[in-house]
Amino acid sequence: MAVRIVTDSTCDLPAEITAEHGIIVVPTCIGIGDRSYLDGVEITREEFYDWLPTLSPAPTTAAPGIGVFLQAFERATSEGATGIIAVHPPAELSSLYSVAELAAKEMHGLPIAVVDSRQVTLGMGSIVLAAARMAEAGHTVDEIVAALPGVIRRTYVFGVLDTLEYLRRGGRASRLQSGFSALLQIKPVFTVYDGQITYERVRTRSAAFARLVMLVEALGPLEALSVAHTHAPERATTLTEMGRSLFPDGTPTMCVEVTPVLGVHFGPGAVGFLAVKRDA
Repeated sequence: MAVRIVTDSTCDLPAEITAEHGIIVVPTCIGIGDRSYLDGVEITREEFYDWLPTLSPAPTTAAPGIGVFLQAFERATSEGATGIIAVHPPAELSSLYSVAELAAKEMHGLPIAVVDSRQVTLGMGSIVLAAARMAEAGHTVDEIVAALPGVIRRTYVFGVLDTLEYLRRGGRASRLQSGFSALLQIKPVFTVYDGQITYERVRTRSAAFARLVMLVEALGPLEALSVAHTHAPERATTLTEMGRSLFPDGTPTMCVEVTPVLGVHFGPGAVGFLAVKRDA
């Protein structure tokens, strides 16, 4: 494989898939108290979500330093890459993209393209996977970069939060908003598309799940449909059963637990779909 794909742990792709496709994953950083942990290396997702409700102050997240990205790029070079594509979360939502760009400028003699996925969690993961498959098929860096916007335009993430409390802790919702949402049993349904996050309020979890199914159904024929959750496997199973008829092969393409880097903001109990529309 001449072109190698680099990404970060917020893509949520299972380790067996990144290994199969030779994808290099840079771990992001999670701050708990006065200690920093590398996501997926020094702390597991199960450990994090078990701790999360009791943590005070709230955990923090950060991009690794430029040196970590340089190590990833140098590893790809040492393994024979003639070009690198680095795929990361939207620049508006994370500093990972800008740090990867700085690292790419430090590398000389090797074409490196840093791509804003415009997505989060498995939405970004699907774009990473599409890039890896094109690389395996022999496409050049320029060809892959030119093709990825088409994949991005077909990729959606729909989810429902169990509570606004964790957004409030991170400064993204007021105490009043989170208090009213809890009192009225409102479940915030969100959509991530092309780098933008929009919210709508739905009463009760069952209504929110039904709304997620409706949003996916409205997309039309799908290339892939996956399920993601934050420490809520039973809810993921319920959502899977509700959307059973929508899965292209009858079962989710993937079902994963979301990285703690996003779980800090989503909180436990969130669940949702990653949908990729079929190419016209």
